[in-house]
Amino acid sequence: MAEQVTILSGGLSTELEAAGLLIQGDPLWSARLLHTNPQAIKTVHTNFLRSGAEVLSTATYQASVEGFKQHLGLNFDEAANLFTVAVQQAKESAEDFTRQCSEKRRIVIAGSIGPYGAFLHDGSEYTGSYVKDMSIEELKDWHRIQMKCLAAAGIDLFAFETIPSQKEAEALVQLLREFPNQRAWLSYSCQSASMTSFGDRFDEAVSIAAGSTQLMAVGVNCCSPAFVGPLLSSANKKQRQKIDWIVYPNSGEKWDHKLGWRGSNTDKAISEYALEWIQLGARWIGGCCRTTPTDIASIQDILRTIKS
Repeated sequence: MAEQVTILSGGLSTELEAAGLLIQGDPLWSARLLHTNPQAIKTVHTNFLRSGAEVLSTATYQASVEGFKQHLGLNFDEAANLFTVAVQQAKESAEDFTRQCSEKRRIVIAGSIGPYGAFLHDGSEYTGSYVKDMSIEELKDWHRIQMKCLAAAGIDLFAFETIPSQKEAEALVQLLREFPNQRAWLSYSCQSASMTSFGDRFDEAVSIAAGSTQLMAVGVNCCSPAFVGPLLSSANKKQRQKIDWIVYPNSGEKWDHKLGWRGSNTDKAISEYALEWIQLGARWIGGCCRTTPTDIASIQDILRTIKS
């Protein structure tokens, strides 16, 4: 089974913060650096590749054409071009790493699409409260332009990530049909070992994957690693579709919109959970906020141990 596991990268934005870049609290978060310091993003991408990552997610989680226009004063074309910059930084990191490394490794470029709440910059990306007042068509209209920009820039697949509700997930899966040559993964954020951040039952929310031939994985990200095993176990009891699980939790801390990252409900390293996740069917494993290149290297070490 370990041979079938693909290693994702870790917390891009929190690594940028660890490097001394002041982006926490910024309405664009790491996406601002696409305009002011794209080299910093490339450096973090490279660090994750050196740690064993096989997938790079673009620095577009909190990016939107409207957000770039509002917070950077750009026109439409200038804002849209920053998505191309994001993809270029990831591709250049992959190309430079491959050229300098004797190890043969195909690196996947995933175009990050965060929830609508990330644009709102009010913490609602971790509650999904906004979906109560939005239709599926309105959610599709919001995400369409970002997806168009990333697809045009040449991503390998979309990463629909930290999605708090089944409703927004349904909008994204429907919208994906407008991009017939693209595939995607879908990962929910979860508030507990059974519920999405909005309060949908996870084992029911993931059933959305059964109706899509374009989704290649479904799962969870940016929640406590302690939640992942129970979430997959509950869903495995109900699901019959043949689709891979993708899991990339954070370090166990919880985001507070006013206070930042607070507390942790686990004292185990993320790599200590990896074997359990593989046994439950996870085939894409990595980390989200507050996970480091060292965490990714530890997951890679676990896989090497299993293979040997």
